Amino acid sequence: MISNDPYAELERRFGRMSAVNRAGAILNWDRSTMMPAGASEDRADQLATLGVISHEMMVAQDMEELLSRAEEARATLDPWRAANLREMRHSWTHENALPSDLVEARTRASSACEMAWREAKKNNDFKALLPTLGEVLKIVREVAAAKSAMLGLSHYDALLDEYEPGGRAQRIDALFAELSAFLPGMLARVTEHQARGPQPLPLEGPFAVEAQRALGEGLIRTIGFDFTHGRLDVSAHPFTGGTADDTRITTRYDEEDFARALMGVLHECGHALYEAGLPRDWRRQPVGNARGMVLHESQSLLMEMQACRGREFIDFAAPRMRAAFGKTGRAWDADNIHRIYTRVTPGFIRVDADEVTYPLHIVLRYRLERAMLAGDLALADLPGAWNDGMKELLGIVPPTDSVGCLQDIHWPDGSIGYFPTYTMGALAAAQLFAAARKAVPGLLASIGKGDFAPLLGWLRANVHGKGSITDTDTILTEATGAPLGVAAFKAHLESRYLPA
Repeated sequence: MISNDPYAELERRFGRMSAVNRAGAILNWDRSTMMPAGASEDRADQLATLGVISHEMMVAQDMEELLSRAEEARATLDPWRAANLREMRHSWTHENALPSDLVEARTRASSACEMAWREAKKNNDFKALLPTLGEVLKIVREVAAAKSAMLGLSHYDALLDEYEPGGRAQRIDALFAELSAFLPGMLARVTEHQARGPQPLPLEGPFAVEAQRALGEGLIRTIGFDFTHGRLDVSAHPFTGGTADDTRITTRYDEEDFARALMGVLHECGHALYEAGLPRDWRRQPVGNARGMVLHESQSLLMEMQACRGREFIDFAAPRMRAAFGKTGRAWDADNIHRIYTRVTPGFIRVDADEVTYPLHIVLRYRLERAMLAGDLALADLPGAWNDGMKELLGIVPPTDSVGCLQDIHWPDGSIGYFPTYTMGALAAAQLFAAARKAVPGLLASIGKGDFAPLLGWLRANVHGKGSITDTDTILTEATGAPLGVAAFKAHLESRYLPA
């Protein structure tokens, strides 16, 4: 039976789908943090079943007619409802491209591969991952082909559109070409500049995990993380999960290097703040979701890189670091900690990379995942291609696959098309932070006092509260005066790493 008010019926249905998907999000978080290893098959079954339920609700026989009838009456809708209807159509188009059995197979394959990846990474055994990773890639290709036919896009663009609606490889190619032309020279200049200056003193551990956890919790509580609506836990790969009202963030601890976990916590806090700031009235509808992964990654990188590696925040955090670990001495002065946190050195691990070299890690992954999807790179050849790319782009070769092609969870999870949004997010973060500094007098001084309310208030008004009412470029243009570009990121690197 077709409702007399098709838009209202669509809201009801999408609200129910949202509940199913939110339940799946919590189960996913639990799988990666607390679930006993022996439960992996049962959890895969649960997640696959929820995924099929949500999919079948989306592609119900009368859904297309409901959408069409609601679109005929679009002129009667207010801007939020009109945008919601647009997002409903986008979600339906993606889901309608896939049969239920492919949706189920995708979830089961990625669940199995994630568990295999954990062991392969721990044991530095890429060959052990090949069977399950091969199955994931086979299914992702099927998904890409189906969505390509439905959307009229290339296979890669059809996957990219899942993570960044409207994102296209052609634009990424142009942005990455500009970065690739700029970054090698920038890296050489920064390396020379830092070699001439004072060298950072090491922060000597060990650093007890509980002390690291307490420090991280204290700092993100200061920034604005609400522990009555969220948690901080441990996982093999840091991530943000859960829901807008129940944000679950994770990190991983190293007793010899507390900075890795701390920066991971600050990064994931940025994601969580975005989720928590989404428009409350629209939280169960597509228009109330985050716009896409470019803006999502902009919020994590804005917090971790732009705000929390700045001198003002280090001045605030240094005494808290000393107190957390009971340390004294010159190595624990804010000057030295700032040198450590802004040190530029090519390294093997993407999530630990500095701002100058980080985009080169993404360029490598972008190249490789496009080649794998197209069949131009056999999975068995991935370790060698990875090492060759690291040597070309960063001048280093990973000693093991665990710190090479096994380090990230994205490909085992089937998330091909996600990686470029990290660097696009870094570009957006530079634009947004520059605009916030211009718009909010005394912003850096406030951060230096541990007062993030002015920054968070500006982000709530200009990014978080927008949800998906419009596209990424429009949100950026309204907030910063320009669509996504490289200029602000270049200016930021010059200012921070090559001060006059």
